[in-house]
Amino acid sequence: MSSTQNATMALAVAQRNREPSPLIRLWTRYWHPVVFVLVLVVVWWLVTAMKWVQPYIIPSPGDTWAAFTDNAAYLAQNTWVTTYETLIGFAIAVVVGVFVAVIMVYSQGLEKTLYPIILFAQVIPKIAIAPLFIVWLGFGAAPKILVAVLMAFFPVVISGLAGLRSVDPEILQLTSTMGASRLRTFLKVRLPAALPELLSGLKVAATLAVTGAVVGEFVGANEGLGYVILQANGNLDTAMLFAALIIMSLLGVLLFAVIQVAEKFLIPWHASKRDVGAATVRL
Repeated sequence: MSSTQNATMALAVAQRNREPSPLIRLWTRYWHPVVFVLVLVVVWWLVTAMKWVQPYIIPSPGDTWAAFTDNAAYLAQNTWVTTYETLIGFAIAVVVGVFVAVIMVYSQGLEKTLYPIILFAQVIPKIAIAPLFIVWLGFGAAPKILVAVLMAFFPVVISGLAGLRSVDPEILQLTSTMGASRLRTFLKVRLPAALPELLSGLKVAATLAVTGAVVGEFVGANEGLGYVILQANGNLDTAMLFAALIIMSLLGVLLFAVIQVAEKFLIPWHASKRDVGAATVRL
């Protein structure tokens, strides 16, 4: 074995030994938000412990935790209802949004027709049209799912459109001269290039889908986190209100994290480039 190969192997072993453990890497990446949340909880506890605000305005962390534990089954049941509505609405928004983005990329006429309508629908406040969905579809899950679809649809379309257009025109010309069909070009060139933009849009859409489902429950429902929030507000039960809001936020964060994990598997080259860039900044 040559000296060059020995040096290369020694360098690889040294590099592997210098790499931190997965737990240390996880802490290095997420310690900022963890510390920030802990500081917020401490400030929250201090404000309530010192009686700077009344309990009916801001409940203490202990009262909020008691609302969690005392109503665990009730909160779990209503959380599942909102989760179901959110996931169905998000899935529909992704399928329809990606389809609309694709046809808009390949047809300028359809883009000129659909884009103003999509923009107009996005500008309309969803809380204003949600009662119409109740009238049309009743008090079941359908109107809540539809509101979640409308909330999540716009970022999916915009990110998909931007991603599909991010391909270098010279690459498209090259595939055309090589005889590749539109479908093959889409699957091998356009779609992989669009994934970073599209997945970024999906992260936004996932959190908006949660909001959409809860907004639909505000208008007319007898279950779900929106219903819990309305009931707690009517009863001036701020501890239960805070508990439902925390669960709602955690649901959005969980969906965001799932898409972020999927991003590492679908586009590992993009994640590795981002990690290299972060390491360069740290150096």
